[in-house]
Amino acid sequence: MSTHINANKGDIAESVLMPGDPLRVKHIAENYLSGAVCYNEVRGMYGYTGTYKGVPVSVQGSGMGMPSMGIYSWELITEFGAQNLIRIGTAGSFHEGIKMGEIVMGLAASTDSNFIHAFPAPHGFAPSADFGLIKKALSANEELGFKLTAGNLVSCDVFYETDPDWWKGWAKMGVLAVEMEAAALYMNAAYHNVHALAMVTITDHFITGEKATSEEREKANSDMIELALEVAIK
Repeated sequence: MSTHINANKGDIAESVLMPGDPLRVKHIAENYLSGAVCYNEVRGMYGYTGTYKGVPVSVQGSGMGMPSMGIYSWELITEFGAQNLIRIGTAGSFHEGIKMGEIVMGLAASTDSNFIHAFPAPHGFAPSADFGLIKKALSANEELGFKLTAGNLVSCDVFYETDPDWWKGWAKMGVLAVEMEAAALYMNAAYHNVHALAMVTITDHFITGEKATSEEREKANSDMIELALEVAIK
């Protein structure tokens, strides 16, 4: 076991989906996986392993923010041998053409965080996704047909910004949406030479002011979960 994950060697699959919300972990385990077994309840951050279409897949909560994602993804990689880590979460769109309920795949993750100070990376290092997982997602979506956009995300430390226009500079540079974890996942994966991809569903919109209802979030997340599971078993 590790400091934050109460599992044994072999309890966790090489491919791990990482929602921020531990209750979403339980939802995925109970509704998408066969034979799911809970291997972690430490701090209420659930982790399950089961099979999807006969292939072992784990689902591990990451919590909110880069420090929390940094802890759980690091331990999954270093203590349990995770090789493919797929973040599935929600995000706010910066662009009119990227609408509510659509899925955005983070080719890269800009950030305002100083999380990178822990790594021996030169100034200007750009955390990015694994190309192999990107190709698998595009291939899987050819059959699923979900609305999928790919580009730069920004992982921010602060949820409640005091400047209402803080996001406009990121949007001007073509960043598609804001979330809070992808950059940490990508840095950990790069340092340990494993594979990572972040996919997020748009549930808030900075231009239109829209915010998804609970029902809309559930439907949108179901599309993203299905796509992520297909990527995990390819």
